[in-house]
Amino acid sequence: MLILTIWPLFALICLGFLLSRRGWPDPGFWPAAEKLNYFLLFPALLVSSLANAPLTDPAILRMGGAALVAISLAALALWALRRFALPARPARYGPAFQGVVRFNTYIGLAVTAGLTGTAGLGQAAVYLAIAVPFVNVLSIMALSEQTGLRAAPAMARSILTNPLILACLAGIALTLSGIGLPLGTDRFLDLMGRASLPLGLLCVGAALRPEALRQDFLPLLGIGALRLIAMPLFAAFIAGAMGLTGTEALVMVVFSAIPVAPTAYVLTRQLGGDGTLMAGLVTSQTLAAVATIPLVLWLLGMG
Repeated sequence: MLILTIWPLFALICLGFLLSRRGWPDPGFWPAAEKLNYFLLFPALLVSSLANAPLTDPAILRMGGAALVAISLAALALWALRRFALPARPARYGPAFQGVVRFNTYIGLAVTAGLTGTAGLGQAAVYLAIAVPFVNVLSIMALSEQTGLRAAPAMARSILTNPLILACLAGIALTLSGIGLPLGTDRFLDLMGRASLPLGLLCVGAALRPEALRQDFLPLLGIGALRLIAMPLFAAFIAGAMGLTGTEALVMVVFSAIPVAPTAYVLTRQLGGDGTLMAGLVTSQTLAAVATIPLVLWLLGMG
């Protein structure tokens, strides 16, 4: 059942890769499609999911806390590894850090929806509302020589201009205020959101760069193992320790088992990091995840 649920998602990724390599519809289509999805369709999905999410459910609040604990401990372990065992410049450490803690939201929501139906999207949107800004800030710090107050402007700009973060805040505000989505806006946003996941998966495939796999084989292998195997097992441990079960525990594990997001490549290039290593991490993890996601979920009995 896990394989039957997950393989169509990766088939869409493969289709996006093949279409992109064939130059169809044309090379300019894919950047425009990704921009449309990132700034409009995907935020619509998040708003519509959060507007109906049971935000006062104690299990969801515990899931948010568990997400922060898991990401914080993983970040601390990576910092300690760099500090005491494997010193690295920010240009190399930043991609490695993102390769372990950053996640592909399109794949995460698609897998969650495939396993739970629309019932799990609300919990997944809550996870994103908490984890996305936190991971963005940590990623900027990892890529930058600056820390503390000197890095604050870049962090604030990243948060305040991120459409996913703004959409999460809007959805939470609509829920807590009791306004919801009246006058058919729920249907309008739902229609836009339905287009987001398939288009997002096609764009993930179009962004793959197999040529980047020719370098850094050992780093790609080690970082991939941490991201795709160690992180979901660690997330399952944290979820159990904090009393999470059912959909909330599944969301924790899924978003820890999915590959790093292609947007990590953009951030890496903007901040002067090793773009080739980052492209290799995105490509290798996305290809490996078709096997590791069902394997991890099966091992944890979450299929």
